[in-house]
Amino acid sequence: MTASQSLRAEAAERILIKDGAYGTSIQDRKLKSAEYCGGLDLMKDQRGNNDLLNVTRPEIVRSICESFADAGAEILATNTFNATAISQADYGAEALVGRINRASAEIVRGVADRYSAADGKARWVAGALGPTNKTLSLSPDVNDPAFREVDFDQVKTVYREQIDALADGGVDFILVETIFDTLNAKAAIMATLEAEQALGRELPLMISMTLTDLSGRNLSGHTVEAFWASVRHARPVTVGLNCSFGAAQLRPHLAALAAAADTLVMAYPNAGLPNELGEYDEAAAETAAQVRDWAESGLVNIVGGCCGTTPSHIAAIAGAVRDCTPRTVPAARAGTLLAGLEPMLIAA
Repeated sequence: MTASQSLRAEAAERILIKDGAYGTSIQDRKLKSAEYCGGLDLMKDQRGNNDLLNVTRPEIVRSICESFADAGAEILATNTFNATAISQADYGAEALVGRINRASAEIVRGVADRYSAADGKARWVAGALGPTNKTLSLSPDVNDPAFREVDFDQVKTVYREQIDALADGGVDFILVETIFDTLNAKAAIMATLEAEQALGRELPLMISMTLTDLSGRNLSGHTVEAFWASVRHARPVTVGLNCSFGAAQLRPHLAALAAAADTLVMAYPNAGLPNELGEYDEAAAETAAQVRDWAESGLVNIVGGCCGTTPSHIAAIAGAVRDCTPRTVPAARAGTLLAGLEPMLIAA
């Protein structure tokens, strides 16, 4: 049985649990620049380069991963949100991209396999791809709408470098998450499909959009239904929403996506909205209660946490949905589904 087959089989029986945020747990450790750098010859200050810790402080990443597994997470993501050459350029660490991704995949694979061997329960490793800090759909220069800092092939290439290293490290899935620009996501999808072909084995996709305003659109302007129409050709194992504004504000948009998508829905919200200091105040029980409402309404197959969520949040979420029935995946709509900023269904 392949990873996607086993995931779908388990998701048909119960709501599965994804882990929470690495960044929150790393920030709590208040590491100094030298602790991030770990003796590497890097010219720039590495504070905040959480991905580098996969290489320089693997015991920290392993400990965080284990804490989420202890909390009940079955889908364990790699600590690689900013591990592309585009994002690592801010730290002068582009040359380390392969090492960073491979190391993180090996760390999380080791935890997943060890925990599964101990209790016999299936666990899966998702290689996390963030959106990068560049956008293909919008110009960063208000005086030149046609200007782009990157092009499609460049973004695809940096994603491919990341994906190849994650696959080499042993991930089960490629998780394209926090998608604010659908075109960036399509570059990641193409890179994944090309990597899958080169590997000669399955490398299934998980795709997760983030909303940038309460009307339910991402930064490139797509509604959740239009976003689904844009990415459904990739046949992802899961599609969903993460980050954004917290569980309460995500609910109506999650309901719209759950009604449209003929695949599993995975959603993992922030612990509410950050306060004026950039910290998250929403308690684990409050987040879990809102996620349980999603589950009771039949909106989700997999749940977890994003910014501000800790192992306590994941444990509370796992407990809250334990007795809930997973969402029933609807049949694909008949007809041709197209997308601009809104979806358009052409009847068969």
